[in-house]
Amino acid sequence: MAKVRYDEATRVYPGSERPAVDALDLSIDDGEFLVLVGPSGCGKSTSLRMLAGLERVDGGRISIGDRDVTHLPPRDRDIAMVFQNYALYPHMSVADNMGFALRVMKTPKEERDRRVREAARLLDLEEFLDRKPKALSGGQRQRVAMGRAIVREPKVFLMDEPLSNLDAKLRVQTRTQLAALQRRLGVTTVYVTHDQVEAMTMGDRVAVLKDGVLQQVDTPLRLYQHPANVFVAGFIGSPSMNLAEYRVEGDEAVLGGTRIRLTRETLQALKEEGGERVILGFRPEGVEVVGGDDDAGFPITVTVVEELGSDAFLYGQYADTTDQALLDQTVIARVDPNAPPAKGGRVRLRITPGKERLFSALTGRRLPT
Repeated sequence: MAKVRYDEATRVYPGSERPAVDALDLSIDDGEFLVLVGPSGCGKSTSLRMLAGLERVDGGRISIGDRDVTHLPPRDRDIAMVFQNYALYPHMSVADNMGFALRVMKTPKEERDRRVREAARLLDLEEFLDRKPKALSGGQRQRVAMGRAIVREPKVFLMDEPLSNLDAKLRVQTRTQLAALQRRLGVTTVYVTHDQVEAMTMGDRVAVLKDGVLQQVDTPLRLYQHPANVFVAGFIGSPSMNLAEYRVEGDEAVLGGTRIRLTRETLQALKEEGGERVILGFRPEGVEVVGGDDDAGFPITVTVVEELGSDAFLYGQYADTTDQALLDQTVIARVDPNAPPAKGGRVRLRITPGKERLFSALTGRRLPT
C-alpha cells in the first residue's frame, strides 16, 4: 500500500491548444478509494494513464509512496490496472488468466496457486477456476479481471471504467461488491468513471475534473452539499441541482415571487467583483409545493411527473416570466409520491430556507453565505 501524489502533473498532446490534464495537484491517502469523475474529455482517463506510466508527463511529477515514478516504465511502478474491456485470454482457464502475470514474473507455482485461490475466494470465483471466459457472464468476467489484479498484490489499483460494459442492474450489484472488496483489501485505489452516481456511492473521496482542471475534491456528501462552483453543483447529484440567475435588488436576490435575503458576506463578495446578478441553486428536495393562491415562491407549469414508487419528481417550466433564459430552463422538484401534481397543471414552489446555494454569475464560484 502507498500514498499517491500528483504534483502539478500536466499532459499536453501534440497539436493540442490546451493541456489534456492541466497542473493536477492531488494527494491520495494510503488505502483510500478515490474516484476521478467528469464528462467525456475532461482528462480523468489521461490522469489515470499518467499514473500507470501509459501517458507521458509533460510537466510536474507523480509519486507512489516515497518514490518519484514520473519517468519510470509501467512494470516498475508496482501498480495493477483493470480496464473496461476484460482483456482475458479466451484459451486459458480462469485460474490461468488470474495467475498469468505471476507466471511471467516467475513466481513459484506454489505461491502462484495460493494467491489465485485466495483471490478466487474473495471474489466468489472458486467454482469457476477451471472454466474458460466464454462460459462466464459479464459480471463474472469482470471479477476475473479484478482477480488478475489482486493476485499481484500491488501498492495501487487503477481502474478505468471497469463496470461500463455491464447492464444497469449488474452494475449496481458489482459496484457494491467492488467497494466492499476494496475496503477489505485496504489497497490504495484510483477509479475512473463518467457516472457521478457510481462515483458518489463508491468513493471515500471524489475528484471532479473539467477540461483537464481539477474543480473540487471532497467526500461525496460535501460535494453534494457544498459544491465549489456552478459546474460541480450541476454535475453532482441525480436529478441535478436547479440553477438560475437572479437579479439583485438591495440586499435580496429576486425571481418572480421568490426573494432570498443575501448576507453581508455575499453582498460584499458581489460588490468586489462588480456583479449585479447571482446564480442561485437548489436541489430537487430543497423546495416545497405551496398553495396555489400563495404569493410566496414562483409558479411552475408541470410538464412531466416521474412516479418512482417511493419518490416522485416534478419536471416543469417557469411560468409568468418573459425572461427567455428562464423559459428555456427545466425545474426539477421532489414531490409527495402519494399526491403528485397533474401533468399540465400549475403549482407554486418555494425554496426551503437555508437550502439555497449562491454562485457568482461572473466566475461561477460559490459565494460566501
